[in-house]
Amino acid sequence: MAVLARWCLSRRLTVVLLWLTALVGLTVAASVAGSAYSQQYDAPNTESSHAATLLREAFPGQAGDSDTIVWHTDHGTVRAGDVEQTMTKVLDQARSLPGVTSVTSPYGSSGAGQISRDAHTAYAAVDYGKDADSISRAQAQALVDTAKAGQGPGLEVELGGQAIGNTEAASAHLSEVVGVAVAAVVLLIAFGSFAAMLLPIATALVGCGTAYMGTVLLGHAMTVADFAPMLGMLIGLGVGIDYALFIVTRHRKGLKRGLPVARAAEEAVATTGKAVVFAGGTVCVAVLGMLLLRLNFLNGVAVAASLTVLLTVAASVTLLPALLGLIGHRALSRRERRVLAHGGGCPAEQHRRAEEHTGCRGADAPAAPPTGVAARWSGFVARHPRLLGALAAAVMVVLALPAFSLHLGTSDQGLDPSTSTTRKAYDLIADGFGPGTNGPLTLVATTDSAGALVALDHLPQTLRHTPGVSSVTGPDLDGAGRVGVITVVPDSSPQSAATSHLVDELRHDVLPAAEKGTDLKVDVGGSTASYDDFAAVVIGKLPLFVGCVVGLGCLLLLVAFRSLGVPLKAAVMNIAAVASSFGVVTAIFQWGWGSEWLGLGRAGPIEPFLPVILVPVLFGLSMDYQVFLVSRMYEEWRRTGNNRRAVRVGLAETSRVINSAAVIMVAVFLAFVLSGDRVIAMFGIGLAAAVALDAFVLRTLLVPALMHLLGPANWWLPGWLERRLPRLDIETVPDTRPPVAAPTVPLPAGALAAPGEPRPAEPSGSRVTVKAHVP
Repeated sequence: MAVLARWCLSRRLTVVLLWLTALVGLTVAASVAGSAYSQQYDAPNTESSHAATLLREAFPGQAGDSDTIVWHTDHGTVRAGDVEQTMTKVLDQARSLPGVTSVTSPYGSSGAGQISRDAHTAYAAVDYGKDADSISRAQAQALVDTAKAGQGPGLEVELGGQAIGNTEAASAHLSEVVGVAVAAVVLLIAFGSFAAMLLPIATALVGCGTAYMGTVLLGHAMTVADFAPMLGMLIGLGVGIDYALFIVTRHRKGLKRGLPVARAAEEAVATTGKAVVFAGGTVCVAVLGMLLLRLNFLNGVAVAASLTVLLTVAASVTLLPALLGLIGHRALSRRERRVLAHGGGCPAEQHRRAEEHTGCRGADAPAAPPTGVAARWSGFVARHPRLLGALAAAVMVVLALPAFSLHLGTSDQGLDPSTSTTRKAYDLIADGFGPGTNGPLTLVATTDSAGALVALDHLPQTLRHTPGVSSVTGPDLDGAGRVGVITVVPDSSPQSAATSHLVDELRHDVLPAAEKGTDLKVDVGGSTASYDDFAAVVIGKLPLFVGCVVGLGCLLLLVAFRSLGVPLKAAVMNIAAVASSFGVVTAIFQWGWGSEWLGLGRAGPIEPFLPVILVPVLFGLSMDYQVFLVSRMYEEWRRTGNNRRAVRVGLAETSRVINSAAVIMVAVFLAFVLSGDRVIAMFGIGLAAAVALDAFVLRTLLVPALMHLLGPANWWLPGWLERRLPRLDIETVPDTRPPVAAPTVPLPAGALAAPGEPRPAEPSGSRVTVKAHVP
């Protein structure tokens, strides 16, 4: 890392130009290629995906997106002459729009059933020749403009459908601007220097921007979910600013010690930069763990997120030192530069005072004891570990309680904000035709014999008498007469648990009875069935997935800190953070506590893919804080053998930077709630809650309280395991202490240890220690 830092510093203009060239080049390429994101969340090898495949093959004309124009009048009926004339003209214009293949009007013979019983509401189906992913926003907006032109006094016109929903997707730019603005304020307060404040933001923006454009191009090579770019930007901005913050803080400390700019930047990258690489690598590995699920839809998300983290880390250890070399001493505030110019802030005098205070010199001389609010808080925790630990545990348990009612399921346009046209169209159809009309079940049957055809003809009558079914249409056969389709409209909404129960009843009771003794094979598809299948696949693989992610983290911490207690506590803390964040997400989005007020729509199920994306990301972010906190404690423990002092010093010296980093990350994550996208808002609130709880409850309260209670047992490791573990150097701290005038006899080992806490003996031979004195 030191070699890399020196190279970037000596060629700083070249490094900056290389990064800018990469950003501009990828931006141009992405603009030319365009995006190719996917909104297909089907799980392979499931019944619903098989039904969708059969439907596409047998009825290729129905493979495109189907949107809906809904109109409603409170005065008179939709059959009134003026209403029918207006809407017929609108539908005729819609037929001529680019990409539209057909429009089914309720005023024709083929549109029977598209007028409600009270005749106050009607809808028309607009079919495209392509799926929603291939319909441009301009094409969908043209349909919206055409339909809205028919709206007038007493006549409300709204639109629904996947392509229509894309026209209402809010831009992430407002979220990015707000998040970056809050981060800038926090950095300016922390550094007191405008130039130093700009460095983390510039580094994160360049790294995230390059990754964003790379994700656009990645969509042409593999399946990438439509929310993957925003998710990558959300994660990248948070970790990118934080990683740069740690390095800049270390660089500023070097400058305050009187080091030259190049030497201070080199030391910062060679020490804190190494910890950043370790932390970022952990996030990437954890996120790539999603590949274990073998879901194409999540593979693209995993690769895009890990690419973003990888490039932000690369920018932190290459672009950032180049920028540090360019701004020179302006990384310090004016007051700090004046103090430095007058010889203040030199560590020699502080070091001399520490030697006089302890009687130790040279390698045994401790650093000056930390002071300030962080030190007082650290002492408070040390004096009341049981009370504060119990309080922190109670907070985490209470917040995790809603997670026990977590329901994974369909999230459709009925959960959109109440002001959106898609939500209004959804509600009009639900009121006029029944809630199940917005998400009918599609039963796709294969009929390879005459007996199967007879059984298929009798099936609709059986379905009409099934509890939970509102109406049944079909069967409709393909040209070869081998595939039939029956549409079942439930009497409950697509998000309702009752609809999921109906899917289970059809699959396990009704359809097997109809198939018995025949060659008939019926698969249940539709939005609810698809989401339920996806959730079942995720839940089935989630224990293995979480076990692999947590196990990997424990192994890394075991090698780094050579202790059984540290990785075990980290595993428990990570699980607590994940459970509590899911509790917060469940309360807001599933229970509806403030979701409408936040502009995120009504209460509904949680997206099935949310757990498998949040778990590795939260785990990786928690690992960052765990490494930065415990590594300083471990360094002090190895030096003094005093667990109480190690925990107090580690917490006092790292809590401020951890809390500052957490404030920035929480602000960035919460800012993405402004995007108006329900999925991104779930990620933003879940990540913000987890980071806030991890930094302000777990790392600064529960973890140190437990470490005080466990005492030296925190650092226990069986001898046979000690001899077999490899040595991992997370961060080596260069010796920048002033030379000692005359050799003195150091105190015996353990002189600084508290009673009952002997200083551990150093093993003979060379060894690489783990030191992570992160600022």
